[in-house]
Amino acid sequence: DDDGYCENCGHAQPRERDHMEQECGPVAAVSDRGLRHHRNEDAFTVGATALPDGSPVSVAIVCDGVSSATRPDEASLAASRAAGESLLAALPRGTHPQAAMHDAIVAAADAVNALADEPEAAREHAPHQNAPACTIVGAVVTAGLLVVGWVGDSRVYWVPVDRSAPAARLTEDDSWAAQMVAAGLMGEAEAYADHRAHAITGWLGADAYELEPHTASFKPDRPGVVVVCTDGLWNYAESADEMAGVVPADAAVRPLHAARVLVGHALDGGGHDNVTVALVPFPAVPQGAGSA
Repeated sequence: DDDGYCENCGHAQPRERDHMEQECGPVAAVSDRGLRHHRNEDAFTVGATALPDGSPVSVAIVCDGVSSATRPDEASLAASRAAGESLLAALPRGTHPQAAMHDAIVAAADAVNALADEPEAAREHAPHQNAPACTIVGAVVTAGLLVVGWVGDSRVYWVPVDRSAPAARLTEDDSWAAQMVAAGLMGEAEAYADHRAHAITGWLGADAYELEPHTASFKPDRPGVVVVCTDGLWNYAESADEMAGVVPADAAVRPLHAARVLVGHALDGGGHDNVTVALVPFPAVPQGAGSA
């Protein structure tokens, strides 16, 4: 009907962001609202370009809106777009991928901060509202280098094509549980079982503490796939081995299919949160060499 509800079943027409899929050359991402939330507050950007020497480079950014903040869906969208645009502009100019990732996170933070610059009248109307906020995680993959960057508790996992080789988690959460473990105050199992475990200690937004983008670079010695995801996925496959166990064996050559499978795994597990995952094959594949 005119209000967007089905006259037969009574359900609302799905919003555009309730389920999103994108394939860009060899990179793919899927995002889903999940089964418990009324809207999708995650966002992603995927892309592929070339370095100055002509070699391929792939990019994936995933952002998770902080539900306790105002307009978290706008925050994640603004951050993912700003970071993606920053990377896809800097890498072809020859900026080192790790520096480019750092700058992209700063650009994302600036974009989220700008959302808080509302007219004075809007703030007077809702003075209790806090500033828009989100987490960010990203990966840049070249022919020989894998760079990750993050603020918050979204994660990157490394899953080798040869599953006899170990998988690995490449990020450390900005969370209460991670801080407890790092400080030696709790074991990992105890910390993550606590009701405060997922309280984040780092995010993008005007209310954030001093921005500290984390970046790290790796040189994998074998082919694999890079899994970039929100906690809506990793809550259902937390360890690197668990994640490797649910990533399809052909993920590096069929990333969109694999991303759909991973989102399905989270929905089958309960879908308590929005779910977003991007998959990036390593080494980078030239554009046009997409899924089979």
